[in-house]
Amino acid sequence: MLGQMMNYPLTISSLVDHAARYHAETVISSVNTGGGVEETNWGTVGANSRRLGDALLKLGLEPQARCATIAWNNRRHLEIYFGVSGAGLVCHTINPRLFPEQLIYIINHAEDRVLFIDRTFVPLVKAIRDKIPGVQHIVLMEGRDEDAAAEIEGLEFYDALVETGAPDFEWPEFDENTASSLCYTSGTTGNPKGVLYSHRSTVLHAFAFNTPDCIGVSARDVVLPVVPMFHVNAWGTPYACAQVGARMVLPGPGLDGPSLVKLIDGCKVSIALGVPTIWLGLLGEAAASGSQLASLKRTVVGGSACPPSMIAAFREKYDVELIHAWGMTEMSPLGSSNQPLAKHADLPIEAQHKLRENQGRPPWGVELEIMDEDGNPLPHDGEAQGALMVRGHWILDSYFLKSRDETLTNGWFDTGDVATLDPDGYLSIKDRSKDIIKSGGEWISSVDLENIAIAHPALADAAVIGARHEKWDERPVLVAVPAEGQSPSEAEVLEVFEGKIAKWQVPDKVVFTDVLPRNATGKVLKRTLRDAFGEVLIG
Repeated sequence: MLGQMMNYPLTISSLVDHAARYHAETVISSVNTGGGVEETNWGTVGANSRRLGDALLKLGLEPQARCATIAWNNRRHLEIYFGVSGAGLVCHTINPRLFPEQLIYIINHAEDRVLFIDRTFVPLVKAIRDKIPGVQHIVLMEGRDEDAAAEIEGLEFYDALVETGAPDFEWPEFDENTASSLCYTSGTTGNPKGVLYSHRSTVLHAFAFNTPDCIGVSARDVVLPVVPMFHVNAWGTPYACAQVGARMVLPGPGLDGPSLVKLIDGCKVSIALGVPTIWLGLLGEAAASGSQLASLKRTVVGGSACPPSMIAAFREKYDVELIHAWGMTEMSPLGSSNQPLAKHADLPIEAQHKLRENQGRPPWGVELEIMDEDGNPLPHDGEAQGALMVRGHWILDSYFLKSRDETLTNGWFDTGDVATLDPDGYLSIKDRSKDIIKSGGEWISSVDLENIAIAHPALADAAVIGARHEKWDERPVLVAVPAEGQSPSEAEVLEVFEGKIAKWQVPDKVVFTDVLPRNATGKVLKRTLRDAFGEVLIG
């Protein structure tokens, strides 16, 4: 016997419809690519999304045709998110920081038919235009621009395209498991791999995102996604905000400290989301300008490990709660979020603060496991370290155009991380499996060492690698970037480790450099550092 309840498909169009219907006048502030801030609202975004969906279908696109974007976080990009997927097409966000060869590969592999671009990326697209022959329409995300039109033959314009769509366009009906959007991994080695999300997985992810134990966005919040909309769909923030009708602030191309402080104070942002390097710039500018970030209540940090010193800075200087989260492109991306349990209120305040430093607990919809080399589960005791495996409602089943057997191991996705889990499900990422250091048969976490090092006031950035050692196989080496105007000695830097870890885990050497190499999503390229400094302890 089946339940006697209405059954509506979980679709992305339902999210923006809800926002437009019940939060029509809620403001969305958008920084334009060329400067200046425009204000719109969910009612207008909803109407424009419908018109865009209709306009795209009038171009003759087949169901599931891929429509790519190379764009910043702005109002038109938000409309594309909903208009493309709502029309039964696939929204394919592309990271412009990738190498041109990778961009060409991704566009051709995805078989993109439409490419939406911001004005910033006209030269980039012009340079690769003849190598992406499958793209039938290139659309500049502005009104008509004669200079841009002269750069790319046949260039179309977003505002004119939207005008061809009907405001009363009815969203097509389709199965909730229909593909909705496509993201590619950053791919530090080999070609990037595609992850194809469904309407169902995206809506369920939004539900989880908005629970109090995760990010907990509500209609009372003003949300600033600093994480780019081309990086795992801005961590799902646009969908979650539409689901509850939250006010949004879209920062455009200006992700520097001064621009973000101005937006937070000017728009009274209450929640902001981004990677650690972004927040380092924000904290530096807030201190320099004297801003108290008075409206800001929570920051969400993901993408890479968050140094405990950053958590303390937000808490102690600005009374801002920092939520340490973890996830991956393959996970939509939410995998865990650090929020306390009721029993933790009885802990000493220092212990409560210490608890917030790990990656937190998985929400309903995600199951985590740690396994040994033979695929056997390990104890969830907070001590045993193993390969972190995951499965759930918004975890990929297979990579785009690849088989399930090529992607999963006995139904689990191997994240490539080494981690511990405690009895309450709190996750602590110790390292990437390829980056963890094995010294004399013992494991050393490069993440733990980096978190300690970055707290040194004379350092602006730091990474730890395993360097080859004749006796111990590998030993940790700290690659450090001095802060502006600072020139610390090796001994001064190593002092920061005293009393914080066992002496045998302290790095053998400090190598100073001007900048750390990073990939297109901001992660440090450890392989590049190992190529450069992996032999410094030999000879």
